[in-house]
Amino acid sequence: MLLTAILLGFMGSLHCIGMCGPIAFMLPVERNNPIKKFSQILLYHTGRLLAYGLIGLLFGLLGKGLYVFGLQQKLSIGIGVLMIVLVLIPTRTLANYNLSKPVYRWISKVKTRLGKELQKKTADTFLTIGILNGFLPCGLVYMAVFGAIAMGDIAKGSVFMILFGVGTIPLMTTAIYFSGFLKGGVKKRVQKLIPVFIIAMGILFILRGLGLGIPYVSPEPVSALVSSQIECHP
Repeated sequence: MLLTAILLGFMGSLHCIGMCGPIAFMLPVERNNPIKKFSQILLYHTGRLLAYGLIGLLFGLLGKGLYVFGLQQKLSIGIGVLMIVLVLIPTRTLANYNLSKPVYRWISKVKTRLGKELQKKTADTFLTIGILNGFLPCGLVYMAVFGAIAMGDIAKGSVFMILFGVGTIPLMTTAIYFSGFLKGGVKKRVQKLIPVFIIAMGILFILRGLGLGIPYVSPEPVSALVSSQIECHP
């Protein structure tokens, strides 16, 4: 499941470039000093990972609470179904239910702070920009959050989100160095694969929740394993 986090981040990188690309392109990096430029970009990514890790902690805590009540399997199935449904629902329909509306004022403050930070060049600027960037609403991040909840564990939820962020680093970094490195036709073809991968990820969550006894894909629930051991060793 943690491997899917990296794959989700990598496959969704083109979406990230479209959403967060303008911020990345506007980073006040040192153009004439390659080493300093690299360190600044690294700080930016570190900030994003810190934000994702914190988000993972919060939603991992939610998943842990559901796990305590014995709902982890149902939660995994529900999240898998939700992922698939959200991909299949037309974009226009989803636009009518903007998930960012309840926190619009907070998002506006984040964007305002981002604008101010983009005007600076201090060492902490890039870390701050990355953190703020990580908290901006994004459909792909929502999908990763579902995965963090399904982990049913605070630490695993955080690691899931961090690995998702790690998956976005290669293409995001390439975009900063070489803006427009992918032609429009290539972008469209790769972007078409993102919904397919999310559906595959949703199916994986469903299988995980069903507990079919398939190693690594759909392991048996812990309760079932304990019961079988008790039967074998009365």
